Parts: sequence; structure tokens; C-alpha cells
Amino acid sequence: MTEMPAQAPAQAVVIGASAGALDALSVILPALPRDYSLPIIIVVHLPPDKNSVLAALFGDKCAMPVVEAADKEAVCAGTIYFAPPGYHLLIETDKTLSLSSDQPVFFSRPSVDVLFESAADAYGAALISVVLTGANQDGANGMKSVIASGGRGLIQRPGGAFATAMPEAAIALCPTAHVLSVAEIALYLRSIEKV
Repeated sequence: MTEMPAQAPAQAVVIGASAGALDALSVILPALPRDYSLPIIIVVHLPPDKNSVLAALFGDKCAMPVVEAADKEAVCAGTIYFAPPGYHLLIETDKTLSLSSDQPVFFSRPSVDVLFESAADAYGAALISVVLTGANQDGANGMKSVIASGGRGLIQRPGGAFATAMPEAAIALCPTAHVLSVAEIALYLRSIEKV
């Protein structure tokens, strides 16, 4: 893994994924220890008309607490949040979560771009954004906003992705982002608290 330049200490991680998300997140999230201090806020593209089992599924796999995000909830350190189906998930500047039923972005609600762009406003240079496997371009514009705010971008290497469109779009739009395997992303997130 290439050495990354020193940046502002991280305060939060946002992750976006679509097709193939379960496999990629199953490498990253269980690798994080129970005392991991950063909140991790995740959008996975889901059918809007079904309840999500992601929080329950990863709650069984992860040492960190895992919940489905709720409107007006304060972002807590050391917690993994999943966006509920049918709603965009935003982070307000006061570090609370907000749910929105605004129009889909790239046919998706929740949208990775909406999460990343709101998180960039809330956290600025203290944000790490991660784009994983997926079959559309959602996440690329959001990561561009994160990087423009001084934050970091990590992109799953397309060769290891179930669906390459999301990581390829992010690479094309965010040439300064770091392209890594999911195992390397997990290692980086584990090490970031020590940086």
C-alpha cells in the first residue's frame, strides 16, 4: 500500500456501495475493533419497498455497534450507521443525521453523492470517503466534493470489484484518490487513528 500524505486527523468515515456491497463490506467492517473511535456512515443502494437487514447482518459480524440511521440522531463516535431504504441520508453541520425523501440521484435513494456532499460540508478536511463496488456512477461527484473540502478519498480497485462502474467513475473524477483493495482499505481505516 502506498504511503499517504499527512492530513487533518479524521473525525468520520463515509462509505458508498451498490452491487457486491455485502462482500466488500464483509472484509472492511469486521476488521475494525470494538474501541474504534470514528463513526462510519454507509449508503448501500437498496430496494425502497423492503426493510433492510444490513444493520442486523453486520451487527452479528462486527465488533463495533451497528445501527440503522434515524432522523435527527446525533452522530456518535465508534458506531456504524446504515442508511434506511427509501431515504437519502445526510449529515447536518451540527453532526446530526437527517433523512430526506428528495428525488433519487442516479436512480438511487439513498444516494452516495447526497451523503458524501453533506458530510463534506459537516466535516471538511476531517472526512474519509470510500467508494466501493457498484453498477452506476453514484459516489464520484460526492467524493470530488470531499476532496475539494480537504478530505480523503479511497476507492476500491476495480479489478477486485463485483461491479466496476462506481469505482471507475470515482477514479475518473478523483485522480488524487487512493485506489486500494478492500483488504488495504480495511488496513488503512484500522491504522488511521494512530496517524
